[in-house]
Amino acid sequence: MNAIKKTMLSLFVVAMTTTGWAQKDKNVVENAVGSKDHTTLVAAVKAAGLVETLTGKGPFTVFAPTNAAFAKLPKGTVETLLKPENKATLQAILTYHVVAGNIDSKALVAAIKKGNGKATVTTVQGGTLVATLDGSNVIITDEKGNKATVTAVDIYSSNGVIHVLDSVVLPK
Repeated sequence: MNAIKKTMLSLFVVAMTTTGWAQKDKNVVENAVGSKDHTTLVAAVKAAGLVETLTGKGPFTVFAPTNAAFAKLPKGTVETLLKPENKATLQAILTYHVVAGNIDSKALVAAIKKGNGKATVTTVQGGTLVATLDGSNVIITDEKGNKATVTAVDIYSSNGVIHVLDSVVLPK
């Protein structure tokens, strides 16, 4: 990551911390609840019945899609997923965004470099995500070949770390 990008990301994390939505003493769900850019994610976590799981001890690494990321899905997708009869599908999608363990940006970039340009992580859902670098950007590729860019990193929580995505990733 170049120095300018690191500085911008550091300032972003500081801004989030000082505005109250990212606090190390809050868990990943509490920090997401405090973000105006993650209201769709929070609604989905609640509808999927995953609040208790994600407020647990962890640690978790959460790749958190923004509201704009969910808006990129085909029209009606989010509304359909939030219906009680689609709870299992919603759980699978959401747990596909979670990795057991605490993988901060430094560890993720190191794993990419060690893996000759790729790092594969297994999600809580059981699928895999592949992390690569495109210049200084970390790109997350799902099992269907869809790509998401990490737009903010290292939002530390009491039970893990959050990285923000600009797109929703989907399991097979």
